[in-house]
Amino acid sequence: MAIPRLKVALVTETYLPEVNGVAMTLGRLSAGLSARGHRVQIVRPRQKHEKTGWQADGQLLTPGIPIPRYPELRFGLPVTDRLWQAWRNQTPDVVHVATEGPLGFSALGAARQLGIPVVSTFHTNFHSYSRHYGVGWLHGSIERYLRWFHNRTAATLVPTTTLAKQLSVRGFHAVSVLSRGVDTRLFNPAKRSPALRATWDATEHDPVVMVVGRIAPEKNLEVALAAFAAIRAEQPGAKMICVGDGPLLAPLARRHPECRFVGNQHGETLAAHYASADLFLFPSLTETFGNVVSEALASGLPVVAFDMAAASDLIEDGLNGRRVVPGDKPAFIAASCALARNNASQSSFHTAGPASVCHLDWERLHDDYASLLHAVIAQHAQRLATAEMVCCAPD
Repeated sequence: MAIPRLKVALVTETYLPEVNGVAMTLGRLSAGLSARGHRVQIVRPRQKHEKTGWQADGQLLTPGIPIPRYPELRFGLPVTDRLWQAWRNQTPDVVHVATEGPLGFSALGAARQLGIPVVSTFHTNFHSYSRHYGVGWLHGSIERYLRWFHNRTAATLVPTTTLAKQLSVRGFHAVSVLSRGVDTRLFNPAKRSPALRATWDATEHDPVVMVVGRIAPEKNLEVALAAFAAIRAEQPGAKMICVGDGPLLAPLARRHPECRFVGNQHGETLAAHYASADLFLFPSLTETFGNVVSEALASGLPVVAFDMAAASDLIEDGLNGRRVVPGDKPAFIAASCALARNNASQSSFHTAGPASVCHLDWERLHDDYASLLHAVIAQHAQRLATAEMVCCAPD
């Protein structure tokens, strides 16, 4: 039996070509649906070089303002009436609200007014981020809003079983796991480049430590830098490569001239950076997943991370990396030194890491995503039919 083709409205405040895990994941999911014959309408804030309104590729761009300290990203402004009008004329089968800002709030309201089922994703621990930007006193209020928001949708998608359990305990309903994939054809140990290592002044015997991600307060990079200092005290030839951009790039580069800050890298170049390192450090305590963990594992690197998010699901302690009790800085440093001491580039990690993420195939995840959307639509139709039967029942 042919699978019905869906009309999906994907509402997000970040999307390709912006560089972050959420934008990448949503771009992949959208492409996967389109490849299966479904129609996907992207609704997002315009960037500064764009105009609002419908685009030639079917995207609907809405007004937006820059996010403080993240000028390349934008909050979408409230546009409930605009979305209500667009979706009344061309009604999607389901609305997927991927971010919980003003645009997501508007989409939730418009969809509920029109009787369209809504799913949401919990991508970012905004309540935890508040502590890193001087508004920690808002932590409780932000979490209450997030719980209220997600509980007004038919399902909340999260990337790990650990996060699903945490949210359920905190009062979030209808939480479902949809993991994030990794492109193992792009990220793999074969991309290792002696020529690239030479530009870092690293011999084959010098351990190269790497971090990849946004250079920002919430990433807890001081722990990784402390771990590297301890490694370097034992092995003076050690190198540290920091891939990414962000508000702390310039000050950290000034304070740590012993590290190389190489900015954002993409595609094959990023894959070569991963594979040419020997140890990956991921000290963040605010992630819901951490795409870089699966990319590093696929590239054959042992990963040191706190026991949360992707690390909880993907790292087998001692086999493809080390998991550390969240917040235990001395243990993180000790685990990093131990792996660097073992000359990880010559170890079994080259095979253990890729094997641990081979199940994160994007094609399977695309099918899971489509099946979940179908299930939400079917449940919504059943609820409507039940409500109609109740209303029509005789006294």
